[in-house]
Amino acid sequence: MNILALESSAAACSAALCRDGALLAQSFQCGGLTHSRTLLPTVNDLLKNCGEQLEDVDVIAVAAGPGSFTGLRIGAATAKGLAWAGDKPCAPCSTLESMAWPLAHLEGKLIVCAMDARRKQVYNALFRAWGDRLERLSPDRAVSLAELGEELKNFQESKIVVGDGAQLCYNTLNEQIPMALAPGHLRMQSAWGVARAAEGLIASGGLVPAAELVPVYHRLSQAERERLEREQRRV
Repeated sequence: MNILALESSAAACSAALCRDGALLAQSFQCGGLTHSRTLLPTVNDLLKNCGEQLEDVDVIAVAAGPGSFTGLRIGAATAKGLAWAGDKPCAPCSTLESMAWPLAHLEGKLIVCAMDARRKQVYNALFRAWGDRLERLSPDRAVSLAELGEELKNFQESKIVVGDGAQLCYNTLNEQIPMALAPGHLRMQSAWGVARAAEGLIASGGLVPAAELVPVYHRLSQAERERLEREQRRV
């Protein structure tokens, strides 16, 4: 089975092609260009360099959230467009689970996934690594750094933090809760992790048609929050 995976949930943008659990190729860039400009050309070049065509792809996987509102919409729209014409199923993958998969080989460690959600919050989920699988210990959520710090005190395992919010967590919490930063080449979100997460969705029957693929934001956008605040002040 060929899985084409897309990751555009944060500053980095990547695409990967996997076949029967093996990574064939991945293209990753974090040069500051908008994902709407880079994602489709990245996919096109990736398939071309692998000698594959879109018709050869069985599943389109995408990091569906949480993450940057704009980045998630670009990823979902791209996945829908690629899947629609060929009526291909889509795998809407948790961004947080996807970023944990490249660290699954660190057996017994607590993987702290963190994306900077601003307002002293992170998008977070906790996983325990078991080599060839992950054990989910919390749901995907937006949580304050203070709340996360209190929760981490309940875990005795060695902790490693991953994601574009990893440095923020480390700087804020490391003095009270010892943790290690994931190495630089594994710290940022990547499409290969999305492909690994997609394998679980395929096995559990979690694929959806392109028409039903939607981003999962986990909280209101800033514009929506400000609108609600204005309405509440008028009451």
